Amino acid sequence: MNVKKLVHKAKKQNKKALLQLVMQQKDDYYRLAYSYMKNPHDAMDVMEEMIIILYEKIEQLENIESFYSWSKTILVNICKRKLKKQQKELLVDDIEIHSNTTQTTDPYKYKAETMDIEQLLTSLNPNQAETIKLKYLHDLDNATIAKITNVSVGTVKSRIHNGLNLLKWSYGRQDK
Repeated sequence: MNVKKLVHKAKKQNKKALLQLVMQQKDDYYRLAYSYMKNPHDAMDVMEEMIIILYEKIEQLENIESFYSWSKTILVNICKRKLKKQQKELLVDDIEIHSNTTQTTDPYKYKAETMDIEQLLTSLNPNQAETIKLKYLHDLDNATIAKITNVSVGTVKSRIHNGLNLLKWSYGRQDK
């Protein structure tokens, strides 16, 4: 069934239609959540929370063609909120509690190349790194990235351009 029909059904509180929409891009959602949360358990938690919010707020979706960018924006916002909360907990709680988290084998685990890219991105400011990840690791277009990060398309382009130039310069790959 096509996306438009499923969104129309989901807007009528059809849970199966909503789950079908989510399942059609479950891997993309998971990778996006995992890139923020950095562990499989938290990634799954934020995905579950996203599904609940989608169900509760789907009637607010005006442009049915933008369901996936809308839902990914919601997912990213949940991730950011959860990470901010975890950061606050780190300041209050004993750091040892959070450092004992063990990661299980993850069938979606990043490949070695992706881990290298993650390491490279640490040299950028967080906004540039986030924008470049969304563009190149999650293959999102600039307009979707702008919605997710709540900035203009021009700012997205600027962050990508400046971030890539900084990476080139930092690692001696700048054209001379």
